[in-house]
Amino acid sequence: MGSRQVSTTWQGKNVTVAGLGVSGIPAARVLHGLGARVTVVNDGDDERSRAQAAQLEAEGITVRLGDGATLPEGTGLVVTTPGWAPGKPLFAAAAEAGVPVWGDVELAWRLRGRTGRKAAPWLAVTGTNGKTTTVRMLASILTAAGLRTAAVGNIGVSLLDAVLGEEEYDVLAVELSSYQLHWSPSLRAHSAAVLNLAPDHLDWHGSMEDYAADKGRIYEGNQVACVYNVQDPATEDLVRAADVEEGCRAIGFTLGTPGPSQVGIVDDLLVDRAFVENRQKQAQELAQVSDIDPPAPHNIANALAAAALARAFGVEAKAVREGLRAFRPDPHRIELVEEVGGVRYVDDSKATNTHAAEASLAAYDPIVWIAGGLAKGATFDELVGASAGRLRGVVLMGADRALIREALARHAPEVPVVDLDRTDTGAMSAAVQEAARLARPGDTVLLAPACASMDMFANYNKRGEAFADAVRALAAGRA
Repeated sequence: MGSRQVSTTWQGKNVTVAGLGVSGIPAARVLHGLGARVTVVNDGDDERSRAQAAQLEAEGITVRLGDGATLPEGTGLVVTTPGWAPGKPLFAAAAEAGVPVWGDVELAWRLRGRTGRKAAPWLAVTGTNGKTTTVRMLASILTAAGLRTAAVGNIGVSLLDAVLGEEEYDVLAVELSSYQLHWSPSLRAHSAAVLNLAPDHLDWHGSMEDYAADKGRIYEGNQVACVYNVQDPATEDLVRAADVEEGCRAIGFTLGTPGPSQVGIVDDLLVDRAFVENRQKQAQELAQVSDIDPPAPHNIANALAAAALARAFGVEAKAVREGLRAFRPDPHRIELVEEVGGVRYVDDSKATNTHAAEASLAAYDPIVWIAGGLAKGATFDELVGASAGRLRGVVLMGADRALIREALARHAPEVPVVDLDRTDTGAMSAAVQEAARLARPGDTVLLAPACASMDMFANYNKRGEAFADAVRALAAGRA
């Protein structure tokens, strides 16, 4: 990160912002507003970048397009967008010059309380899958407790807006990606959770070890609770490795019966044995499994993690139940689209990696699975092996579908597979028709691609919308 100290006086400071986009542009504007001399550098020089650059330059911010490798002379700080990988030449140049590199989250953390108000504590969540759902559940619980809060961070609401805006908060529910955590050296949360760890974004991080280490940064300096997944020992390992404040506790969440200092499930109840007076002998009912929508195993785990963070902040059990009952999942996350001819059609387009797809597949039986897209370096043997017994049939599409087809041949050779050999957006309609042909009443046709969407669609939302449109056409007899 560099060794040079960064002054909190921004007037006249030379700051380089790496990258235009959803976090780079707000960071540039905030820094400019604080009096810094801001230069934005960007690899791209396309029409959209030029339009963005023109807007910033009209405000007095310097922009260099097509040259993201060179560190502008005199730079005292680099603030990077999360997507810029650590191996970029710009960061090597910064390290050589002793210039610190922060992400937009680090900048937001450093600017907390600048407006003179008390800085709201952060309850932070990361993990390979389930982050957004857990953070939104947490915000719902905190709201039910009467606290002023917002779901912010990687969830789409800028942390800079949250810490510098006019609205005051009692506490923030913060989603953090591994990218953001990599560039956040001084972040210290009130309490934090790592939901799970599975290979993802290894092209960015370089190795699973580096990916896990960046996730583990979320526990550094925690004050009250480090929440981990009992079923995923790697998350507990990260807690053990963290340097936390005196008195901070490790709190496990489990789909089994909780032990002391854990939250878990007893019969059909969510139960707390962590934040009660006598953890050895007492348990506090928090909610019923039926209060969670949908009550799929991985979603119950999300609810337990959210509940643990809320309880760490002192929230009463009643508010946990009320918050979970009020919560509604985002679109394209195990969302029932229609039931047609006794077959349920479920959209989990958000399942963009194997870990998320495995959790989704575990929620239904039997399944006609629609999968495929960009694998991002993933392998599929473990996913197929774990899910083979649930599969009625599989429909494949997308650029890397052959990887899934080969895993199916190895681990589920008896399962019928339709390989559409297509990467056009119209393939989704054909996929739904083929899935309908394979399905029987009582089955679930599940879009859980286990892959990214960009080979065929702009994003996972567009992919999910195409699936929903195709299902509704099927239901209307237009397919």
